[in-house]
Amino acid sequence: MSSYIDIAVNLLGSALEPDITQIIQAAADQGVSPLIVIGSDLSESAAAIQLCQQYPKQLYCTAGVHPHHASEWQTNSKQTLIDLCQASQVVAVGECGLDYNRDFSPRPAQRQAFIAQLELAIDLQKPVLMHERDAHSDFLSIVSEYRPHLRGALLHCFTGSQAQMEAYIDLDLHLGITGWVCDERRGQELAALVPFIPKDRLLVETDSPYLLPRSMRPKPKSSKNKPEYLPYIAQYIANLRGEDPAEFAKQCYQNSLAFFNLSQQNG
Repeated sequence: MSSYIDIAVNLLGSALEPDITQIIQAAADQGVSPLIVIGSDLSESAAAIQLCQQYPKQLYCTAGVHPHHASEWQTNSKQTLIDLCQASQVVAVGECGLDYNRDFSPRPAQRQAFIAQLELAIDLQKPVLMHERDAHSDFLSIVSEYRPHLRGALLHCFTGSQAQMEAYIDLDLHLGITGWVCDERRGQELAALVPFIPKDRLLVETDSPYLLPRSMRPKPKSSKNKPEYLPYIAQYIANLRGEDPAEFAKQCYQNSLAFFNLSQQNG
């Protein structure tokens, strides 16, 4: 059985939270382990660290402030985040970035919090897990300035255009691909692009419980996406790329180990 790492799971503050133990085990039964738990604000990041401590080597996490929560960024937030990032369970700074689609935080506050976290990632020499929605121009401008000094930079849940993909690859970003690619309504452009992502830049993720792959048959009874579905997404992407699914899974697994500086655990 192939091994997979789900690089973006919203285990906390979502519909998955009541069933954490079951979700972790069901994923592991499909070869999906470890899971990277997303921290989207400072309190959730602290909770993610505590959760990871309960499931050693099965869970790792990020620590950061999502653009939706950027207005909560205060003068002492950077030090708080530095302290959180000392935990061995934290494998990346984030989820941070820009979201001009929902604008839950004012755009200047989003940019300020994003820049502060990129600077922190550079200081700590940790990779950064980023979010961008309807903010390509500002996102590209900011990341371009800091990318030369970042240890690693991942744009998770990429759903952009060919021009955006090429710009991000030119910046040497990793791109995370979700079950969005399995959506015959919204995912056609992404499906056409995934064959052109360099194999060493591509990571796979569920972003669960969101973005349940629409093409799954039989269709899951629940609308909740789960990490156990990652092999389906990976095989779908492998088919789009014309690659052997087992070889593709192995490549993505190695990419994830290298990006998050994890030791190989599942062979």
